[in-house]
Amino acid sequence: MSRFWKIALAVIVVLVIAGIFIVPRLGHHGTDANAQGKANGEGQGDQPPVPVTVVPVVSQDVPVYLVATGTAQARNSVVVRPQVGGQLMKLNFQEGQEVKAGTVLAEIDPRTIQSQYDQATAKLRQDQAAAATAKNNLERSQNLVSKGGQQYVSKQDLDNLKNTLDQANATVVADQASIRASQVQLGFTKVVAPIDGLAGIRAVDVGNIVSTTDSIVTLTEVHPIYVSFNLPEKNLDLVRSAMRDDPATPLEVDALDRVDAHVVATGRLDVIDNTIDTTTGTFRLRAIFDNQNTELWPGQFVNARVRVRTVKGGLVVPAQAVQRGPDGDYVYLVQGDNTVKMQPVETASEVGDSHVLLSKGVKLGEKVVTEGQFRLKPGSKVQPLAPGQVPAAPTAEELQKASAKKGRQGGRRGG
Repeated sequence: MSRFWKIALAVIVVLVIAGIFIVPRLGHHGTDANAQGKANGEGQGDQPPVPVTVVPVVSQDVPVYLVATGTAQARNSVVVRPQVGGQLMKLNFQEGQEVKAGTVLAEIDPRTIQSQYDQATAKLRQDQAAAATAKNNLERSQNLVSKGGQQYVSKQDLDNLKNTLDQANATVVADQASIRASQVQLGFTKVVAPIDGLAGIRAVDVGNIVSTTDSIVTLTEVHPIYVSFNLPEKNLDLVRSAMRDDPATPLEVDALDRVDAHVVATGRLDVIDNTIDTTTGTFRLRAIFDNQNTELWPGQFVNARVRVRTVKGGLVVPAQAVQRGPDGDYVYLVQGDNTVKMQPVETASEVGDSHVLLSKGVKLGEKVVTEGQFRLKPGSKVQPLAPGQVPAAPTAEELQKASAKKGRQGGRRGG
């Protein structure tokens, strides 16, 4: 082996030995320095307080609601059909118009029924004349008998005259009934509205021949109007007990718009159905609304909200204070030393659009974090701020201390 290779081999051996003994010592020295830095306050304990928005837990009376999807239904709905057949001569309503009961909606050609009425009237007069003749014949025969002329009228003839008069009178009564029937049929040629309601789209045009099976229009009563909805069977006792608490005052029901949840109309619970649907495990309820301004429309979907009770002195916090964790809901509570702890809670119901009612986990007056939770963990130091308040700008002294601290940390890293 040449002298050059011997020297190169010796250098390599020296470098390997240095790597084995010297480098670990440098690593331990760095670790010790880091540990010392943490011990000197360079770790998490040296972090500035986290600015967060806090609000106190407040007490208020909270109404408890049950909410379900409901459908508006007409209180009454009638398909108007003619009661006699004939040619449709006239329609007296506009589609979409509100009509009153008794309004003439349509007129059917009355001439055929009018002729039947005239015939019945003529026959009545004819039979009345026959009855008058039979009566006169009977009276003359009875006068002869009373004057001793019984030998001129037999008892059989007298009985026949009485029977003839009775038959004539019966025919007159039948004619009168026939006239009344014709009058009724003649009245049916004017189709009238049976209820107050809103006229839909007509189903037939003027000039068509209609029969008693044809539909002219459908009327729906919308003042008042019903809203039907279903609730889970577990809520049945709650609703029934609320009704028993004050039988004279029906439960209040709000119809909410399904888009932005504003109150469309307010009504009252009308009835609870008498069975539970075993296929869905729900029971049906029906509320009634005055609907004076036609806020609700038949077939419209709404969210029905029933007020079943009121929680007196409930504990309420803003909804954004409640966080969802793997073990359930929780809030960050601010302690006396301005550190936070994670507090499990149970929510009972929503309070309006922005708050929730808590049934467990907090006390009145305790402060919960509503903004800034993403920067927190249990034990974090915080700077509590009121809603809308912003952290104060750092003072010159604070800036100087922060700069000096940063310089010391940089010096340690350089050493």
